[in-house]
Amino acid sequence: MKQRARLLRTAAAGLTLGMALTLTACGSDDSKDSGSGSGEIHILVYGDATNKVEKRLVDTFNKTSKVKAVLDTIPGADYQAKLQTIISGKQAPDVFFNWGGGSIKPYVDAGLLMPLDDFIAKDPGLQSNFLPSVFNTAKVDGKAYGVPMRGTQPVLLFNNKKVLADAGIEVPKTWDELLAAVKTLKAKGVKNPIALGGADKWPTQMWYQYAYDRVAGPELFAKALGGDKAAWESEDSKKALGMLKELIDAGAFGSNYDSVKFTDGGSPALLATGKAAFELMGSWEYSTLQDAHPDFAKSDLGYSAFPAVDGGKGDAANVAGNTNNFYSVLKSTKHPEAVGEFLKLMYSDAFVKDQMSIGNLPTTTNTEQFLDTAASPEYAKFQFDLVKNAPSFQLSWDQAFPPAATTSLHSAIQQFFNGQMDADGFIKSMQSLPAA
Repeated sequence: MKQRARLLRTAAAGLTLGMALTLTACGSDDSKDSGSGSGEIHILVYGDATNKVEKRLVDTFNKTSKVKAVLDTIPGADYQAKLQTIISGKQAPDVFFNWGGGSIKPYVDAGLLMPLDDFIAKDPGLQSNFLPSVFNTAKVDGKAYGVPMRGTQPVLLFNNKKVLADAGIEVPKTWDELLAAVKTLKAKGVKNPIALGGADKWPTQMWYQYAYDRVAGPELFAKALGGDKAAWESEDSKKALGMLKELIDAGAFGSNYDSVKFTDGGSPALLATGKAAFELMGSWEYSTLQDAHPDFAKSDLGYSAFPAVDGGKGDAANVAGNTNNFYSVLKSTKHPEAVGEFLKLMYSDAFVKDQMSIGNLPTTTNTEQFLDTAASPEYAKFQFDLVKNAPSFQLSWDQAFPPAATTSLHSAIQQFFNGQMDADGFIKSMQSLPAA
């Protein structure tokens, strides 16, 4: 939910941050006192439709805790940049939302985060109640630094069932079928067969991570992430880029995708209003559409796995996206006991049911028993089976790489997509990224 914005470097941005956040108590002596009585812990999260669930959990916590939790949000498009602005200052939260992996390693290296060993020793359920493959995504150098706090977020190919039916198109199961569907839709006057929030850049990235996975398998990206620069100039890499260019040149994304955003609701609106037939997006697309276009989400929203590539090395059951989001804890918190109690809510039955009510799929060990209570049981079961059966779950590229690589990564992705950079230029740009 991505959430992956360009760093803000102006003084005006700092002023905007101070006005936008309700963090005035956080960092003050009153809110972070070390006394055993009342006080506050500030929980900083990515601002989106899921916040209503997080607000309910905060309210639940506050009913019994002397130390009160305060939920602060940053609009999604600005989250990463503004987090970096405040995390080492007086407005630093006690607990903050992240994606695990490379997104928190710099904060660990800087000594800002609290290892969760003591919390887990007191309550082993903080680890044992989550699927290991997900929980371990927030480990750095063997230590746990995050507790899963939303739901697993595989990237799916969403569709408008009515647009497909009107065009006589079946949901594509292969890349060739997707390309054929685009050509059919263009011939029928659909200007943007595939909605894309290219102005955010990270939605464009999703096309690369799946194309590379289906052509080369997850091993190529794993090698590149580890510093093997030759992986980017392999034949499989060039083939994936060639496929993407063919799709772009077919007019799949229209001509103005770089001025459309997901984060302001632009690309989901194209899908919901029938101006596009497809959108490749994380599973949070469901809660986004349920909130902004409830009638469409209920009646005409379809979804499928990313298409297979004939002759590709990657298993068609592989998944890419975010294993989950996490709450990490700042060492500076003056109320670690209260933080520990708050984190326990992340595996409660109420948490699981609330997340499912908006289409999210928690990664707790008790999730499966509540699938029938989801906003859409069919959607919940589809996601659960997809993740459960996936031979590989590749973390989104810009979360796997350290934050220092994000701007260069996004620029290369955007420039190849819009024709400002050829395949050789893209390969060189990717080779310049730091290893994770």
